[in-house]
Amino acid sequence: MPDLLAARSQMAVSLAFHIVFAVIGIAMPLMMVLAERRWQVTGHAIYLDLAKRWARGTAILFAVGAVSGTVLSFELGLLWPEFMRFAGPIIGMPFSLEGFAFFTEAIFLGIYLYGWDLIPRPAHLAAGGVVALSGAASGIFVVIANAWMNTPTGFELAQGHAVNVDPIAAMASPAALSQTIHMTLAAYAATGFAVAGIHAFLLLKDRANAFHRRALVIALLVGAPAAVLQPISGDLSARHLARHQPVKLAAAEALFETRAGAPLTLGGWPDVERRQTRLAIDVPYGLSLLAFHDPGAVVKGLDAAPRDEWPNVPAVHLAFQLMVALGTYLALVALWTGWRAWRGADLAHNTWLLRAIALGAPMGFIAVEAGWMVTELGRQPWVIYGVLKTADAVTPMPGLIVPFLAFTLLYCFLGVIVAWLLYRQIIRSPDIPEWRGFYMPPAGRGNRKAEG
Repeated sequence: MPDLLAARSQMAVSLAFHIVFAVIGIAMPLMMVLAERRWQVTGHAIYLDLAKRWARGTAILFAVGAVSGTVLSFELGLLWPEFMRFAGPIIGMPFSLEGFAFFTEAIFLGIYLYGWDLIPRPAHLAAGGVVALSGAASGIFVVIANAWMNTPTGFELAQGHAVNVDPIAAMASPAALSQTIHMTLAAYAATGFAVAGIHAFLLLKDRANAFHRRALVIALLVGAPAAVLQPISGDLSARHLARHQPVKLAAAEALFETRAGAPLTLGGWPDVERRQTRLAIDVPYGLSLLAFHDPGAVVKGLDAAPRDEWPNVPAVHLAFQLMVALGTYLALVALWTGWRAWRGADLAHNTWLLRAIALGAPMGFIAVEAGWMVTELGRQPWVIYGVLKTADAVTPMPGLIVPFLAFTLLYCFLGVIVAWLLYRQIIRSPDIPEWRGFYMPPAGRGNRKAEG
């Protein structure tokens, strides 16, 4: 394996592993705070148990995320020294702010975990709120740094060096708004539906379990609105790409030729040599309408860039199609759930809806991984778009296959350990007989019991 490929592969594995914990770290604290608030309002012990279980899960994932994030920090310096030399003075501020948010999250998570009986209830709830806000802020600052890599601003080039650096302007790059909105919504949708899917699956086996019923509702309160809003943020992202990264959009849509009234390509396999997409369904004028809100607008194709500056078109296209398909599924299930809830239906007794939610449990995380593949692969061969190529940023140190294999095995081991801990601490529901039956049966199924 060439050293450049080994370095890129190691970074890809590290990012793919870490992003799961980063996403959960954004959304899980919000769910634990909502559960605690419901406990404070209703006094029902189920919500207290939910809050404590989700807090323990947040702590486990936060610890592993901190380790994998630290590894990524070292990899940036060790694998990509030229990137850090050039970009460090420019995007050091968002990384510093991310570190501040990370430490704030760690401090208040400790207060939240160990302060149940030591501080007043409002203060404890506020500590959880700080954890939720700092977790979201941490993710936003990292995405801002990535957005700068896609649309670099805030500096001038002089003989290959960055001069007149403006860190604030760098943080306000054209991609910052669309990427942060899209990623934050993705975090809430993916985590909310993952948790909801687990409890929906368990409800299919035990409809009377009040613990799973309450967990399902709170998880959907977080995941469903985000899933519905995600296509809107996707529209914002598509319009940004059309103006600032047309090659990435062309690769995602497998558009080989610049044309007016460009169609939207659904599915298919891009044949780069023949410059056509086999087995695809074209929606006439769809891409022009999506990218510019004008069915006759001109959309730049891959022919607008030199051939050696094309990304891996099949990989970007398939990842983009997968992301859109899974996101659409979650949005439709979210709308279905909202409609049933608006009509006052008992979600736990709608078998097909529970199956749909359970099926969607892994889809949000798969969509997140696919979305980051589009973001990173679609920018190639540039590490800083239009400024620094990936091949020029990699370390000259040989033998990069060794750390790649070592860290891949480490991540596999950590993944197994985390899955076992989560099962033991979070997913396995408490065996409390008096909780069974504490729910509102649907009309016509007997007398209503007090809701607990």
